[in-house]
Formats: sequence, C-alpha cells, structure tokens
Amino acid sequence: MQENLTPRQREILGRVVEVHVATGQPVGSKSLVERGGLPVSASTVRHELAELERLGFLTHPHTSAGRVPTERGYRLYADGLLGQLEPRPGSFPLDLTAARREVEGAMRATTEMLSEVTRLLALVSAPPLETTTVRHVEVLLLQPQVAMVVVITSTGGVTKRLFAFDEPVDPGLANWAAEYLNDGLRGLQLGTRLVRQRVDEPALPRRERAFLATLQPAFTDLVGSDEQRVFVGGAASLLEEARADEIVACRRLLEMLERRANLLEIVGEALEPRRAFVRVGEDLDNPALQDVSLVGASYGLPNRALGAVSLLGPVRMDYEKALRSVRAAAHELSRFVEDVYADN
Repeated sequence: MQENLTPRQREILGRVVEVHVATGQPVGSKSLVERGGLPVSASTVRHELAELERLGFLTHPHTSAGRVPTERGYRLYADGLLGQLEPRPGSFPLDLTAARREVEGAMRATTEMLSEVTRLLALVSAPPLETTTVRHVEVLLLQPQVAMVVVITSTGGVTKRLFAFDEPVDPGLANWAAEYLNDGLRGLQLGTRLVRQRVDEPALPRRERAFLATLQPAFTDLVGSDEQRVFVGGAASLLEEARADEIVACRRLLEMLERRANLLEIVGEALEPRRAFVRVGEDLDNPALQDVSLVGASYGLPNRALGAVSLLGPVRMDYEKALRSVRAAAHELSRFVEDVYADN
C-alpha cells in the first residue's frame, strides 16, 4: 500500500498504534511526546494528529482529546512492518521433537504454543491430503450393511468415510479388502492415477472388484476432505484478553470455529509461498470478521506451500509480535515437514 505521508507522519502514526495497543486508551499529543521522545513540540504533534485524522488514519473516540487508529491506520502500520522484516525469522520456543514424525501432532503443538505466547486465536491449516501417502487402511463393518474406511496417512492424518450397501456385507470380504488395500496402496500418494488403477484392478473377481469400486472415493475423491483440517488453539485466552468493546468481534470469530471450512477459505486466500501476510478488517471480506485482523505466514516445502500458520484477533493487536511469532513458528514447522516428506 502506498500512502502519501511524510516520514514524520508515519512515525507519529506508528507511535499512536503502539501506545494504543499497549494501553487500550486514546493517545494524545502530550503522552506521545513524553513516552516516545519525539524531537518535536506537542503543538507540532497535535497538528500532525489532526492531519492524520483528516486523512482517515486516526479517529476521535467520543469527546476524548486523544486519538485511536482506524482500520486504515492499522493497515498502513502493518504494511510498514512487512516491509521491514528480516530475511530470516527469529527463534521461537517451539519444540516439535515430541511429535516424532506426526505432522498433525506438530500442528497441534504449534497452535498451543502460538496462542500461549500471543494470547490470540492460533490457526494452523493442514497440508492437503493429496500431498500425503497411504500408511494404513482399515475396513470396518459398523452394521451389516454399513462399512467404514479409515485411512491413516504418512503425516499422521486420519480420514474416515462411511459406505452403505443394499445387502449385508460378508465380513470375510471386508477383511480381504483391508489386506488388499494395505498391500496395494501403502506408500502411494492419495488421489493419484496409480491409486485408481490399484483399486480398479481388472484381474480381480467380480464381487471383490465391485466392493472396491464402492470404497474407491475414500482414496480418490478428496474434494471437501479438508473441512476439519484446521487446528485451532487459544479460544479461551482470546476472550480473557479482549476489552469490552472487542467482545462482540471475538464472539463472532469464535462462532466461525463451528464452520472451519470458512476459516480455511480465508486463510487459503491469503497464502503466498513463504511470505508473511496481514489482513485487517474489511480485507478479510467476511461480515463475521469485522474488527478482526489475520496475521500469518505459510509453511511447507522449498518449492510448495502446504498450509499457513496464522493468528486471528482484534484489530487492536500487537502486530510486530504477531508477525515475529507466526514467521518463526512457520519456519520451525517447515523444517519439521521437510524431514517428514523427505522420508515418504
């Protein structure tokens, strides 16, 4: 975003954002001069504050003499931080050794640590299922005419799918299918042509081939499978830290947790490989996310982003800390998944 502000106006706007984030109170010229050590008089600061308000970066709450940032002001401030990021993220207190080779365990640990450090809502979107390989398959008869296929992937992901049949299923057929699928699909990437060929094997007897044809979508039809594959942490702390005027926005945000596909769509639209991003209020283009900001960074392999590490919270958030945290967490998660995918 390019805005025609002077360096002094940008500095003063930045100070207003930082003081307001820290205190939650409107910021006046006197406190800016006293707190920030600005090399100008209070009258000069008052003039610049008035100009920033005229330009739409600040606003007056009620009759207070102080100002608070608008969404436009926060957006410009955050864009400035993005332009000053160091090439390499800093350290982050995230130990993923306990996750062993399980990517989903690593994602849970990441959300827990991010929410603990920032007191915001932490989100980590899982890698698409089609990037993983089959580790184990189970075919379970829940009822005589209902079977469930469980697929465990190389990254520790688990998907379950139910299939109904017109006639009772022979338990021996279900056991055979589990053995056949484990032998034929282990190590293959989900959704690929080779998986389809193994499931639809012309040499199989008619009954077995028909049974596998019914189960095939569990391995090849992955559209919509990611609806629940976003890991969330920090819902309770988000409400604890929110001010009275932020409660409504936070509650709307928590309501979206019941519609995780919406969260994935929002995060997915912001993804840019290996680049941090900030979306403020209206940038998210979702009525449920008014007065909310999203800060995130993608993680994944050197040549492909697999997901995003993100923080959602009130527009009045510590953007510098949020950016530093998501970049460092995404870096650690990328190192983890690179090792896991290299072994698959």
